[in-house]
Amino acid sequence: MDSSSSSSSSSSSNHRLFNRERTLHQILGEGFKKILSVGILVVTLAAWVVFEKSGYTLLSLVFNVLLLLITILFLWATSAEILNRPPPPLPDLQLSEEFINEAAAFIRSRINALLLVSRDICLGKDSKMFFKVAGCMWLISVVGGWTDFLTLGYTSSF
Repeated sequence: MDSSSSSSSSSSSNHRLFNRERTLHQILGEGFKKILSVGILVVTLAAWVVFEKSGYTLLSLVFNVLLLLITILFLWATSAEILNRPPPPLPDLQLSEEFINEAAAFIRSRINALLLVSRDICLGKDSKMFFKVAGCMWLISVVGGWTDFLTLGYTSSF
């Protein structure tokens, strides 16, 4: 009975990506998750085409979209005033002081943790972490030499 269970587990492990616990089908998702995964891949490919092949930058795209949005809202509000219609429904956008304080505290705690680890590495207290960081930096340097920053960012986001 052990030989049959080991043969079934070895045959199922042959269909697994990098001998992981989950199959590739499970990683990419089943049913709705599969559609969502394909959607994310399509959006990522479209973003790569927009930024890489057309020469657009993220900053120019964001501000062109904002310019288009403001223009549409301006024309809508102006035409609504002329035609005696209600103006476009715009919510009152404000950030609460509590939200800003929570975000600042979260960012501060993360930066302090990073600085503490960096200090330990620089003082030679954590040699294992030093070699991990040095290896990662070297790997990023090598891969970065093969491609540019945007492509590296798009491909490493998954």
